[in-house]
Amino acid sequence: MTYADLVRLVDQYRLGIEAQLRLLGQLESIAARQRDVTVARNFEAFGAEADERDNLTRSLVTLEEHLRPLRRQLTEHRRDAELVPGFARVAERHRQASELVTRILTTDHDSFRALADADLARRAALSGLEQGEMTLAAYRKVLAPSIAHPALVDERG
Repeated sequence: MTYADLVRLVDQYRLGIEAQLRLLGQLESIAARQRDVTVARNFEAFGAEADERDNLTRSLVTLEEHLRPLRRQLTEHRRDAELVPGFARVAERHRQASELVTRILTTDHDSFRALADADLARRAALSGLEQGEMTLAAYRKVLAPSIAHPALVDERG
């Protein structure tokens, strides 16, 4: 691969990684909003955020499909590519993208934990309602026994 080819390759990858960072930044914001609405148990808002996140994720996957062969070529010719001006900056931006993905995954983990807590709270509330309903039904039977039940003291005996 010629030096000119490497310059073009580094520049193409730089443009791609910059676009990827912009998408990841938007994704990080959405992940934070999803965590916040999950903690607040506003699941309708969570769904709207999820739709936007799906669109961004699709764009990110498409971009990654284009970056993968460039990254492979840069890896194969790394020694020569390191001599290209701007390569160090591209490598730094790649590292930043990795860190951003890690932060997003951490935020998602917090969201999952909040969802699990909400599910436990929902189950506890449902169990409490069921228990309360059974208690109330039993209490109703004590207060207003059915006519079909035999009386405690039969008139004959």
